[in-house]
Formats: sequence, C-alpha cells, structure tokens
Amino acid sequence: MNGRDHALEVEPRVTLLDALRDRLALTGTKKGCDHGQCGACTVHVDGERVLACLTLAAQVEGRSITTIEGLADEDGTLHAVQAAFLEQDAFQCGYCTPGQIMSAVACIREGHAGSDEEIREYMAGNLCRCGAYPHIVAAVRQAARELRS
Repeated sequence: MNGRDHALEVEPRVTLLDALRDRLALTGTKKGCDHGQCGACTVHVDGERVLACLTLAAQVEGRSITTIEGLADEDGTLHAVQAAFLEQDAFQCGYCTPGQIMSAVACIREGHAGSDEEIREYMAGNLCRCGAYPHIVAAVRQAARELRS
C-alpha cells in the first residue's frame, strides 16, 4: 500500500474501498456511488486503475496498491497531474478529485492523452457533479505534455 506493507484481516466480503477508508484510515479515496458508476474510488492496483468499491480486499492480497495519498513524492512534491489540477483549477467541491487524478495518471501512462477527445473518452468513467470537465481535460493535457518532456 503506497510502498509500504500492511497486514489486515478482513472478512471475504470487505471491499478494497472499505478496507482503505475504515481499516487503514486512507480517506483520500472517496465513496461516491458504491456501485462502480462514478469513479470517485479509483485507485491503482499493480499500476492499473480499478474501482475500489467493486474490488474485494482479498483480491488484492500481495499486490501493489497506490492511492491518492501515495501519488506525491516522499518529500511532498506533487505528482505532475496533481500540480496540473491545481494550476488549471480542475476542481470545485473536490469530492471527485482523487478519483479524477488517479484516472488521469493512468490515462497518461497508458497513452490515452493524445487529444482532448481521447482524454474525455478515457476519463468518461469519472463523474464531476460540479461540471469542471473543461478544466480537468486541460489539466490532463498539461500534465501529459510535462511528463513527455
């Protein structure tokens, strides 16, 4: 978990989202719809984005998990996507922001940030009730440029 080992005993029905929030106090990952439809709970498992509300904690035993809390460097330096979200004002209420950022990191890493259309398509699973989508796309575009250079 974010570069550190953790040992948890959980019932087979406990989701990764609930284990993160309730057992490890990693509350950056948000509980939105709890049905895999909003993207607020997006985390990375072995570098792939997953919806923590649809993933059982037992399924990720022994795997590498990165949450929003583990994205910045140890010294506090923000990831390029986090910095771009701040610079582009890509959030309003901020509730969806952790999931948006985690999806954006995967979007760029997987090569889906070639155009605004491609970014919008890849990020479509992450909903923003405030409608900050133009700023989110701008932030992903900016971070993709920075990470390529």
